Amino acid sequence: MDVAVAIGLTGRALTRALSATGRGVVLVATAALSLALFITTALATAFILLGVGVLLLPLVTPLVRRLTGLCRKVAARSGVPIASPYLPLPPLEEGMFGWVQRCRAILTDPATWRDLLFLLLNTLVGFALGLLPLTLLVYSVEGLVLSTGFWMLMRESGVNFWYGFTALDSWPHAALGALVSLAVFGIWAATAPHVLAGHAHFARSLLGPSERSVIASRMRHLSETRSDVINIQATELRRIERDLHDGAQARLVAIGMKLGAASRQLRTNPDAAETLLVDARTATATALEELRCLIRGIHPPVLAERGLEDAIRAIALESPIEVEVTTDVPGRMAAPTESAVYFALSELLNNVVKHANADRASIDLRHTDGLLRAVVIDNGQGGADASRGTGLRGIERRCATFDGTLVLSSPEGGPTVAILELPCALFSPRTSSF
Repeated sequence: MDVAVAIGLTGRALTRALSATGRGVVLVATAALSLALFITTALATAFILLGVGVLLLPLVTPLVRRLTGLCRKVAARSGVPIASPYLPLPPLEEGMFGWVQRCRAILTDPATWRDLLFLLLNTLVGFALGLLPLTLLVYSVEGLVLSTGFWMLMRESGVNFWYGFTALDSWPHAALGALVSLAVFGIWAATAPHVLAGHAHFARSLLGPSERSVIASRMRHLSETRSDVINIQATELRRIERDLHDGAQARLVAIGMKLGAASRQLRTNPDAAETLLVDARTATATALEELRCLIRGIHPPVLAERGLEDAIRAIALESPIEVEVTTDVPGRMAAPTESAVYFALSELLNNVVKHANADRASIDLRHTDGLLRAVVIDNGQGGADASRGTGLRGIERRCATFDGTLVLSSPEGGPTVAILELPCALFSPRTSSF
């Protein structure tokens, strides 16, 4: 068992080293492109006063940002994620004024100058760190190949070959060369991921978001979510108004008419008046039930009284398909957060029932380290796409209002996995449980 574990660990180490070496080759390519784009960008910036740069800079900048985006992806593969730091560009207007405005936005973005510095430094840093793992691998393989007997062929042709500090002129020296090559191979396997991680940290120091871009991104996100909240609230108000107008209000008007008719016939036709009163009482009960349904649609009583866990279990019990619920939320959240998660999970489950052609689903709800995570899985046909449906887009907007996210995986044929995450704090213990 220990041997198998050792082999598995060695295999994973070699896989990581090979992956890092491949990323190093990509970095070598980015180093060459960095030099070309640095020169082009510098010339375009210098020629702005001549007018040519006004046209060149907006054309070169997207190429620079694609290259730095590739470096961010390589860094992310090394375990160092780097967020995009760019401020939003204004829409390109027609005419020369639009090009000047675009150049002004590019030049006033601090990330532009940090990109330029990264291009200059990456020409050396990217080339050196990217080439080092490949050099170590090739050198170690070269030593192993030469030590197996190729040194004899080279010696017969009159070439005295040295490997490291060892002259390969005899079998003992060849064995020593093999040991050196194995040591180089071990150094490569141990250091290659760390070398690429070092470049990733270097890239993050220049390509990561500045404080200004973080604030701008946050403001943009808040503006978008505020607009979504306003739209959602307006939609909810229209729904409530429509339900009241078409439901309870209409029934209350009908009850008033029945009571008026009953009062007119109370003396002349008591039997008819009694029938109208019975109808009015029935309509009153129906109106009350509609009002209760409307209230449940605004804020379900089970959510207010028992908390999110029991409210989700209630949804599962009412579902026409089998739904397994597992929860671990040792407390209550703020009412708006609970309501958002409740309706989001309710909508996801409704989508499963209506569109997934599934007969079984599961909901896993947990709160750890200040993050509420809900995972909904069904055994349906898959193919769900948030871009093609208003329901999933609505869930995404509802989550974004609370800085949350919805990640959807739904390949054709299933299964569909929806992961909802919201940062939130617990402020009181749960009150009850089924």
